[in-house]
Parts: sequence; structure tokens; C-alpha cells
Amino acid sequence: MTEFAIARPEPPSSLSDPRELVDAYLDYYRAELLRKLDGLSAKDLRQSRLPSGWTPLELLGHLTWVERRWFQWGFAAEPQQDPWGDRGPDDRWHVADEDTLETLTARFTAQCDASRAVAADVPTERRAAVGGRFSTEAEAPSLGWILFHVLQEYARHVGQLDVVRELADGRVDD
Repeated sequence: MTEFAIARPEPPSSLSDPRELVDAYLDYYRAELLRKLDGLSAKDLRQSRLPSGWTPLELLGHLTWVERRWFQWGFAAEPQQDPWGDRGPDDRWHVADEDTLETLTARFTAQCDASRAVAADVPTERRAAVGGRFSTEAEAPSLGWILFHVLQEYARHVGQLDVVRELADGRVDD
């Protein structure tokens, strides 16, 4: 068993405020995603090891777009030229040939910063603005729902990446 780069610690058990917990866990999973991608070869970043066919770089691109779709387009109703930009012509996740781990990481980091800015100091019970992803108040979820939805998306995908990483180079993690 080989070891990953040093893991960021899980948020402290002393946190009890639900908003602080969800924010801390989102940042934890954002960092875990990047940590688990670190050290994969260029080939392994672009190779799928799963029947579904996605690659680690495509997963990073997908989660960048998840952040944009749920926080900027979804919660803030900011116009987006192509909110489904992670989809290729076959409706599967896609990254451009020229994209690298470094360029995608920079986009991901910037998008996470934008997501944090959208959600900063906003009460979790506030509903998403209408006019972006949501066309009516009835379908607009609360910020709390969005935060937990994005958190579960990260937990699921980072867990899938654990399997991909083990298949790629044998590295395992808790």
C-alpha cells in the first residue's frame, strides 16, 4: 500500500453549527478531490477504468461545472452561456484535448472561490433566485438544499475516484 499526499484533516468534531459543518465538509471534499488526482500520470488522468467511461480529468471538469450550475446559475441566477459545458456531443463528460490537470485545477479552484462568494453570509433558508436554472419560485430550492446536494455529489464522486485511483496505481485511502 502506498500513501497519498498528506490528507487535509476532516473538519473538527467540535463543529456543531450546521452551516459551518456543510461549508467545512464542502471544502474538505474539494481538497480531497485534488489530492486524489495529484500524482496520477498524464495517461491515467485521461484513461477510464470504469464501464461508464469517465476519466479523472473529466470528473474534475464535471465538478467544476457542478459548482457553476448550482451556485452561480442555480442559486444566484447568473446568466450562463452554456451551463452544461462539461458535456460532449454524446452527452458524456468531456474535457478538451489541450486541458491539463493544471489548467483544470485552476478553473476548478476559481469556480470554488466563486461558489463560496455566492453563498457567503447567505442564510441557508433563502431560496434560489428565479431566472437562471429555476424558472419559478416553486422549483427554486433553498441554499441549504443546494449546499447539501453539492456535498453529496462530492462525497459520491470522490468515493468513485478512490476506486479509480486504486485501479490506476494501487493507492488506497481511508
